[in-house]
This record gives sequence, structure tokens and C-alpha cells, in this order.
Amino acid sequence: MPRALILGGIADASVLAAEIARSRIDAVYSYGGRTRLPADQPLPTRIGGFGGVSGLTDYIRGEGITHVIDATHPFAAEMSRHAVEACADTKTPLIALERAPWTKVPGDNWIEVADVDAAAAALPEAPAKVFLAIGRQHIAPFATKPQHAYTLRFVDPPEAALPFPADVIVSRGPFMLDGELEMMRARGIAWIVARNSGGDGARAKIDAARRLGLPVIMIARPRLPERMRVESVAEIMQWLGHRTCLGA
Repeated sequence: MPRALILGGIADASVLAAEIARSRIDAVYSYGGRTRLPADQPLPTRIGGFGGVSGLTDYIRGEGITHVIDATHPFAAEMSRHAVEACADTKTPLIALERAPWTKVPGDNWIEVADVDAAAAALPEAPAKVFLAIGRQHIAPFATKPQHAYTLRFVDPPEAALPFPADVIVSRGPFMLDGELEMMRARGIAWIVARNSGGDGARAKIDAARRLGLPVIMIARPRLPERMRVESVAEIMQWLGHRTCLGA
């Protein structure tokens, strides 16, 4: 019988946790600890980091983990790299649940950049209203462009002072197209900065930008070590040796 460790973060991780609970697979769901009030899960849950590769290695061995599922955000590169190393050290099978990145479609106006620093540099010099849809850990580089009026959206209220004045929206997704259109129109948003997360849960802002003809500065995903990767919960369940009624 497997004992799985889910490194959670993306919306699909909660779908996976529910399916694993229904299948009565022994598993633990781990939150990285950045969200103060994480969503409840139907599995035993831990919150916080492991203490680097060595800490994760010790946890895998100490808890008798037989399978590790990396369902962290595509931009949680450090955790994903640690998982690759710890699973190699312990010879534990590892799989990543990761939706394909978004691709441009007709009507999209994307400026594609490699990282957050490049995204800040790509903003215009003239003052503009900018929606930073990138999470609170990555906003510091935009202090180099203080002339802009920034809108930020966080799951939790910020605990510390922000590096620049901003209109902060506290809300948990998923967000729908109509709501994103209303938010952008009401605030007069002229530019959007987003990370290429992929999937459906965060796509509405990209669809809204296309509908409104707004430019999107799109940050590419970080490069990660080679690992097994699938795009659906059903494939994870098959990997664990269980059938599921879920589709791709």
C-alpha cells in the first residue's frame, strides 16, 4: 500500500487530495506555509517548510513515504528542485502534477520575459495603472517603477509594509471572466503582469486582457530538473495504481 506525500499549492492539488481520500490511499498533504489560512483538505495536513533537501529527505524516510507528488505552483522552483534531490537521495518515486503553460492565441498582446526583474523593466516609463498578478513574494522589483499605480491581489492581507503604494485586493480564486473584466474596468487597468501558470484556475485574467485589448507582460516558468510530469489527476491516480472516474 503506498504512502504518498503531496506537495500542494495548485488548485488541482485539492482535487487530487479529494480523490486520494476517496480511494483510501494513505497520504499527507503539505502546504509550504506562505498562506496563513490554507484551504481545508480531506487528508492529514502539515504546514511549513522541511528545512531544505536534508529536511525533506529525513521526512520521507521518517514518515515511510513511498511516493512523492509535486503539485506545487509552477513557480515554486526551490521546492520542486528540493523534491527532485530528496527523492533521488531516498530512491523515492516522484511525479509532478503540472498543467501545460498557456500559449498565445489570436488577439493576445504578450510581452514575454524571462523573470520578474525583466517584467519590471518591460513596463513603460509613462505612469500607468498596472495589475501585478504575481503573488506577494515577487513584487519588490517593481519599486524601481514607482510612477505606476499598482493593483495587487493576495489570498491574505499583507503582514508587512509593501515596497510601494498599491491598491490591495484580498481574495481567493478561482476568478471568473466577468469578475476580472469588472475589476479591470473599474480600476482602469492598462497593463497586466502575470506568470505563465497554465491551467484554468488563473486564466480568466488573461482572457479578460484579450477581451479588453490590454498588453500582458508574461513571465516564463523557471527551468527545473528533469522529472516525470503529467497534467491530470487521473494520471496521478493511475501512477499510484488506482483507477478514477476523473477525466483529464
